[in-house]
This record gives sequence, structure tokens and C-alpha cells, in this order.
Amino acid sequence: MIIWILFAVITTASTAALLHPLTTTRTRPACNSLEASVYRDQLLELEREVKAGDIGSSEYEHARAETARRLIRASGPIAAVPAHRSHLWLRLGVVAFLPIVSIGLYVGVGSPEMPSRPLQARLADPGQDLPILLMKTEGHLANDPDDGRGWDVIAPVYLKMGRVDDAEKAYRNAVRILGRSVQRLDGLLQAAMARSNGQVTEEARTILREMLQLEPRYPRARFYVALGIEQSGKRAEARNAFEALAEDSPADAPWLALVNEHIVANGGVLSHSTTGPSTPADIAASPAAVAGERKMIHAMVEGLDAKLAMRPDDIDGWLRLIKSYAVLDEKRQAAAALQRALSSFPAATEKGSRLVSLAQEFQLDLEGTIK
Repeated sequence: MIIWILFAVITTASTAALLHPLTTTRTRPACNSLEASVYRDQLLELEREVKAGDIGSSEYEHARAETARRLIRASGPIAAVPAHRSHLWLRLGVVAFLPIVSIGLYVGVGSPEMPSRPLQARLADPGQDLPILLMKTEGHLANDPDDGRGWDVIAPVYLKMGRVDDAEKAYRNAVRILGRSVQRLDGLLQAAMARSNGQVTEEARTILREMLQLEPRYPRARFYVALGIEQSGKRAEARNAFEALAEDSPADAPWLALVNEHIVANGGVLSHSTTGPSTPADIAASPAAVAGERKMIHAMVEGLDAKLAMRPDDIDGWLRLIKSYAVLDEKRQAAAALQRALSSFPAATEKGSRLVSLAQEFQLDLEGTIK
């Protein structure tokens, strides 16, 4: 009932706003102060002329009467000038058309038959309402923080929503209460990687070791171990790790294309027996799962790039960024990042020499970047 009252108020206000310019009359002031002042001056001038004998009394009376008449007209009250044509039919059209169109649109597009649900009812039966489900789960965990199942359910939701810190906390609580599992440690690893912008930190290495203790051949753990070796600059060792993962992977493994890309980026050559793309163009046509993985890695690298734009004095960040672009075979972005880094750390300095060494390692074009 309240919604219909609200609709009636809104419709009435809109109709009144549209009718206002059609019902008000236009007015213009009939008083012209400048014109009245001229007529007063003319009367004074006539007085002087008649006293001086320049004009006769009959002429004076006639001119004085005419000037006075004009002065009275110029000094009259404000006159309302009505509109030249009637807006009756237009006003009737607005009054009838606006409510009909509004109600018709709501009936056609809206859901007038759906009953309202107060917040308490939605909390009691949230259905598929994710925010309400999340709110209920958070309230439950606030009252019972030792419910490992609750933490295990809410952790991947946090991760998908981009709430990385909350996801990491939830995964750690789930591991603490329910014990370690590859799935829980995998989620914790993804949260840690997202927080570090794709860099395999010591915290991530600890998680990887625990995952490999539970499942030594787990592909994601082996991939990130190899990626960590690659990020440390040990290209030959990283290539061996990626090649070992490729050899142990099924021919139709969705991650194989990405692994082969890293093999090529670290100086390896794909054998004919290796299934998967052998050129950057083929890699670009990898399966959707690999495309999703690459998109996530790109997002992490772009996040690091944005942070360095705000804090250009982080030499380790620049080294990670340049290395990440080079490993992704985006040499143009790597060279651009190198140029920006050298503007903060000239090549002649100790930190700048580290940038130059990294550029030479990945065969980046140094022309125009060293000053």
C-alpha cells in the first residue's frame, strides 16, 4: 500500500511541474521609469517656456494635457498579459497521459504482484540472495568462531569477491580447525598470491611445501614452485621444473599451454612429442582455462604496475614488474617499465645497475633508456 501512495505522490509532483508553465500567465511591467522621467522633464520644460513667453497659453495647455496623459500611462500599474492561445487540451493531455504511461510501464516491467519482504523475513529465508547469505554466515561465525565448516564455506566466496584479506583469514581458520587439505591450502595460496601481486613470496613457498607434502604431484603447486624459481632469476632451473611438469601432464591438460609458454620464455625448445602451442601465436589460442589463468596473472602484474606509479622508489617492485612482463613475453611493456624505473634509479647507481643487468638477462632493448 505504501508503494502506491509513494507512486501517487511522485506522479502528482511530476504532473504539477509540467503543468506549471502552461497555467501561469506571463506578465510584463507597464511602468517605464525612464519614459516617465522624460515626460516629467517635458512638463518642467513647458512651464519654463510659458513663463518665458516662448509659447502661447493655448499651446501650453494642449501640450501639457498630452504630456500628462502620456506620463499617467507610463506610470500605470503592472499589467498581466495572458497567453495568446489556450493550453487547455495540452494540460488535459499531460494530466491523463503521465499517470497512464507510468502505471503501464510499472505493470509491464515491474513486479506489482510480488509481495514486499522485510529485512527480518529475508534474513530468515535468504534463498539465493548472496549478500544476505554472507551476512548470516558472518553473524554465525562471530558467535561461533570455531565452526570450521563455516570458515571453509565462506573462504572461497571471499576470494571470488576480491576480499583477499578476509579470504586468507577464513582459509587459515579452516585449516586450523579442520586440518590441512590440498583444497584449503590451494585457496590459501591463491589469496597469498593475489595479495603479493603474483609474486611467490616466502609465505607462498611455505604453503607450497605443505601442499606438496600432501600431494607431491599436484600441478598447481608445481607450477608456482617453478614460477618462484623463475622470479628469482634462475632461468635454467625454472625451465627444468616447467619441463618436468609438462612431461607429467596429460596431453589435454588445460594448464599445459601456459607451462609451455614459460618453457619457451626461459630459453627452452618444445619437443615434437609435447602437445600444446609451440609459438606465441599458438599460445594466444590456448583453452579458456588457460586464458583465465593468464588474465589473473595480468591483473596481478597490472596491480603492481599501478602501485609503482604511486611509489616509484621501490627498486624490488620494479625488478619484479620488469621480470613479470618479460616472462609474459610482453617485451614492449617490459622496456617501458625499465625506462620508468631508470628515471628513478639512473644506470650509474648501484640500484640502476641491477635494472640494467636484468634487462640484459632478458635481452631487453636498452636503446634510449640509459642516459
